[in-house]
Amino acid sequence: MPLNIGCTARPGRGRDNKTGSWRVFYPIFTEETCTGCEICVLLCPEGCIEKKGEKKYVPDLDYCKGCGLCAEECPGDAITMEKEEK
Repeated sequence: MPLNIGCTARPGRGRDNKTGSWRVFYPIFTEETCTGCEICVLLCPEGCIEKKGEKKYVPDLDYCKGCGLCAEECPGDAITMEKEEK
């Protein structure tokens, strides 16, 4: 059986199932330091960050896994990961 090289699943497959329940951290967006670059939207593996204004981004916490990729790659350090209390 040959192995496929690269991504074999389409992005956003997690949208088929709500995956936010197993999250430990969640993103907090700060408009004051946001540059509006939309890198967080482009890099989110679940495609669950939505632009609501010029520098206002909102994650859909039903699908956010809390991976922190958005916070790690944000050039303006406008996203912090907070521990979720359950």
